[in-house]
Amino acid sequence: MVNQKRRSFIAGSFLSGIASWAQASGGTAERQETPQEIAGPFYPITPQKDKDFDLTHIAGRDGTARGAVIWITGEVFDSTGDPVEDASVEIWQANAEGRYNHPNDPNPAPLDQHFQGWAIVTSGSKGAFRFRTVMPGSYPAGLDWERPPHIHFKVMKRGFVELVTQMYFPGQPLNETDRLLQRRELAEQKLMIADVLREEHDSFHHRIVIERA
Repeated sequence: MVNQKRRSFIAGSFLSGIASWAQASGGTAERQETPQEIAGPFYPITPQKDKDFDLTHIAGRDGTARGAVIWITGEVFDSTGDPVEDASVEIWQANAEGRYNHPNDPNPAPLDQHFQGWAIVTSGSKGAFRFRTVMPGSYPAGLDWERPPHIHFKVMKRGFVELVTQMYFPGQPLNETDRLLQRRELAEQKLMIADVLREEHDSFHHRIVIERA
């Protein structure tokens, strides 16, 4: 119970800070819709009770996930520049070794029993959201193709077109050879690559723009 209260307190405090930061930034980011992507073969299908914002710890288990802990923060906007509150923001990703918690993942890398791997939160004030997770590992996706670290997003709200997309990390050499990212125009790539937040290399910011139905 104490641990759950601590996690809830951290969540509330961090979201308040991000909302303030977003307001201070003046909403100067582009209003172009975030590019759509397919969900891919490893969308979560294994039921789990714990899908909160903190992917580094699973409720009821001792221990924390392996890998470098990072924060992912951002906001959901519509294409007119208005924040979208109460949207469902869902993420799933590989663990630090590049392995998904999915029965069809052929990667021989080890699973991490302390990594949540899948989370769903609701966008709050000013459309803000955030997750605490680990930097996902790269993994082989085919002959001569290594996928760079990335996180899958699904964003939904009644009255809007469902968005499924992927977020990449800046400065990753594998970005330059990724077949999914490189098929995009340069402007689209920029919309899919996170920003480093306040020059803190363990914190990244991602603005998501969804289209009204």
